[in-house]
Amino acid sequence: MELKDITFSYDHKNNHLINISGEIDLGKITTIIGPNGSGKSTLLGVLSKHYTPYKGSVRLDGKRLVDFKPKEFAKKVAVVHQKNSAPADMTVEKLISYGRLPYRSIFSQNKKADAKAIEWALNKTNLLAKRNHQLHTLSGGEQQRVWIALTLAQHTPFLFLDEPTTYLDIYYQYELLELIKELNTELGITIVMILHDINQAIRYSDIIIAMKDGQIVRKGTPKQVITNELMKKVYGVNVLVKEDEDTGLYTIPIGI
Repeated sequence: MELKDITFSYDHKNNHLINISGEIDLGKITTIIGPNGSGKSTLLGVLSKHYTPYKGSVRLDGKRLVDFKPKEFAKKVAVVHQKNSAPADMTVEKLISYGRLPYRSIFSQNKKADAKAIEWALNKTNLLAKRNHQLHTLSGGEQQRVWIALTLAQHTPFLFLDEPTTYLDIYYQYELLELIKELNTELGITIVMILHDINQAIRYSDIIIAMKDGQIVRKGTPKQVITNELMKKVYGVNVLVKEDEDTGLYTIPIGI
């Protein structure tokens, strides 16, 4: 996926993304970080075809996103939004089945392939025992896994997640991030996500994109991006960046 000179505005007055170029590294986990209002979710929205830039283009496999038909794009990219909603009395398996919609039409439907994909998605997300449970009976972490299972049923090579750990306690945050890492390492899914926790971004990312004021400040490995100077520039906060054998690279905020 390649971005060239992307500029986007919600109101056609103020630019919320400004001349962004680059590419999403295949087979890697890329995490976008930055303060509120920096353009993280807007950039993810452009990558997921939710927003159309008024300048520049995004290409997937050499084809502009605007030229993809909805079902064609849904076979390439799956998205888990920050806030997801479904009827509270819907069952886990029923929601996951919606991930098969891109493969169905009024003329054809492969029920055997659908059932196999749903079963596989339930298994990968450890939800087999919950398949007949209604969504409102699940914990926050379990509900997030259901939405990820839906995307797995889509069988896409790209998975985008907008702040997937929001509203989860620390146990479910790390459970979810371990699942995301597993999907990348075992299945080779290219993952782009937004995180607020810098230490989580360091631990679970191959590539980090740091943003501020609608622009990419730096892109690189965690060691290349997470420095004292860049954290001050992006967040306005002084941090200690440390590394040891047991925990690897990590940051400690020390003041403003």
